[in-house]
Amino acid sequence: MSSTSRFTGKTVVVTGAASGIGRASALAFAGEGAIVYAADIDAAGLAATQAASNGEIRTQITDVTVTEDIRALMDRAAAETGGIEVVFNNAGAGGDRAPIDEIEPAGWDRTMDLLLRSVAFGIRYAVPHMKGRGGAIINTSSVAAIGPGYSPSAYAVAKAGVLHLTKVAAADLARHGIRVTAVQPGFINTSIFTSALGITGQAETQAKAAIAQMSQAAQPVARGGQSDDIAQAVLFLASDAAGFVNGTSLLVDGGLTIGPRHSWDPASPGIFQMLEQFAAPAPS
Repeated sequence: MSSTSRFTGKTVVVTGAASGIGRASALAFAGEGAIVYAADIDAAGLAATQAASNGEIRTQITDVTVTEDIRALMDRAAAETGGIEVVFNNAGAGGDRAPIDEIEPAGWDRTMDLLLRSVAFGIRYAVPHMKGRGGAIINTSSVAAIGPGYSPSAYAVAKAGVLHLTKVAAADLARHGIRVTAVQPGFINTSIFTSALGITGQAETQAKAAIAQMSQAAQPVARGGQSDDIAQAVLFLASDAAGFVNGTSLLVDGGLTIGPRHSWDPASPGIFQMLEQFAAPAPS
């Protein structure tokens, strides 16, 4: 267990915990003393998360597009420990990749069910077990919520919805002393990109290496984002140190959304730098 134990004796529920950000967050919470309920549809991945922990992780197969699965997860966590202090609504995937002029209703609905509806009902079924205990709910949004170009259209719309849901839920739950925030990852080198395209095996390893190289050059922080970068942000938002943080989101993107490349990269001139060659010399 970590020498820092901010979550000792607390019950934490993490969805999408079989890999990536969810796995890193479950391990981090457990390492700081929490009893973690790790949920996912991937049984083997959950077992690997549990085996890697130096704390207490209890696993449950959960399809977050099925509301009864979400309810069962929250009910079990509360029944076994007496209540819930932290929920990290993180489960997700890339969703339907079709552009808005080609997407079919079923693909749109699947994406919204996985990325937005699941968050709403993660909150809905957790809160009865959080009343009177305070606590925090953290939802995974994305830089894609800010504007186009970061993801397929349906994914971006769902993640923007998560931001607004976070705000209205924070207002609704203030009377119960429950804080609700969101985290917005940038390019984090997880399996979300490769799984969306059905890339597996050696090709997945190569693709992840390419993602890492690309992301190093895509933002001011010149390294690829890692799952632990997001996990540490989530633990902060869940902790007492963030007790005055509510109804807002934390961008963890290496500066990706700071502005156009020329705003931070001297080798990429902007419009004014480009036009300087045509300007008259300044009077001496």
